[in-house]
Amino acid sequence: TLGPMPHVTVRLFAALRELAGSSHVDAQGDTVGDVVEALSARFGDRFAGVARVGSVVVDGERADASTPLAEGQEMALLPPVSGGYR
Repeated sequence: TLGPMPHVTVRLFAALRELAGSSHVDAQGDTVGDVVEALSARFGDRFAGVARVGSVVVDGERADASTPLAEGQEMALLPPVSGGYR
């Protein structure tokens, strides 16, 4: 059986920070994609849309949706650099 999902700290920037109302949130997930989905469910469709096209950094390294997470890691969600979303 699998153990509990890792707890991670997620730092949010720019539009994502505004949509979540916070610069840091705690989340759980086995992968980056799991965490993005969980936060999207928590913060809504606009957050989901921006998070899906943004970039992710885990402990200073670029990551993607399939990147596995470990307990206590820090993940940063950055929206796209260009302002092409509303």
